Amino acid sequence: MNNETQEITYSFEEFRKMFHVKHFRDELKGMEIELSDAQLEKFYLYYKNLIKWNSVMNLTTITELDDVLTKHFLDSLSIVKAYDIGKLNKGVSIIDVGTGAGFPGLPLAICFDKCKVTLMDSLQKRIKFLDDTIELIGVSNCKTVHSRAEDLSRDKAYREKYDLVCPRAVADLRTLSEYCLPFTKVGGTFVAYKSAEADEEISSAAHAIKTLGGKPAETEKFELGDSGMSRTLVRVDKAKLTSLKYPRKAGTPQKEPL
Repeated sequence: MNNETQEITYSFEEFRKMFHVKHFRDELKGMEIELSDAQLEKFYLYYKNLIKWNSVMNLTTITELDDVLTKHFLDSLSIVKAYDIGKLNKGVSIIDVGTGAGFPGLPLAICFDKCKVTLMDSLQKRIKFLDDTIELIGVSNCKTVHSRAEDLSRDKAYREKYDLVCPRAVADLRTLSEYCLPFTKVGGTFVAYKSAEADEEISSAAHAIKTLGGKPAETEKFELGDSGMSRTLVRVDKAKLTSLKYPRKAGTPQKEPL
C-alpha cells in the first residue's frame, strides 16, 4: 500500500473533455441515462476522492479512470437492464447491502435524485469514506448505515422497507438472498450483480429464494460496454413476507447457505 496520499490534479473541465469520459456518457445514453454536467461533476469528485482515500486504505484494486468509469460506475448503473428505469426516475427506496466503496448505491443516488438510497457496510472506515464523499459531492438523497446485514434487517425501521435491494458484494447467491430478501418489501425487487457464469449458482439458490419469500429468479445477460466483461443481473421479485427465522445469526448465512 502506498503511504503517500494520491491526488487527481486535472480540473473538471479537463475531465469532461477526456475521451473515456465522453464514451462513458455515450454508454449511459444507450441505457437511457442522460448525465447533466452537474451530475458528471459529482462523478469526477467521487473519482478524485476514491483515489485519494484508496492510497491509505483498501477500497478498490481498480483505479485507472477508464476502468473506474466502466467497471464501477457504468456497471453500477447497468441495473436499468433488469429494473424499470421509469421507477428510478420517479423515485424508489434503495438499500445497497455491503456497499464497499459505494457501488452501486452512490452512482444510483447521483443519477436518480428522487430515489432515497441507503449505503450499508460492516466496516466503519469505509463508512467514513462514504460520508466524506457524500458531503463532498453534495448528494442529499443518500445516507450510510454501519451494520451487518444480519443485524440491520432485524430492525423494524429497515426490515422489508425497500423497493429495491441491490448488492454488488461478492457472495454466493444463496447467502446474498438471506442477506437481502429480508430488506425487500413485498412487491419489491432484489437484484444481484453476477458474472457471466452464474447459471449453476442461480439454480442452486432456487430453494433459498423460495424459502425467503422470493419468486423464481430472472436473469439479464449482457456485455459491459467495451470492457470485454460479461455480466448477469439476477432479479428476484418479493412475493411474500420473509419468515422471522431469517436471517440467521451473524456469519451463519455464509457458513451454512440455505
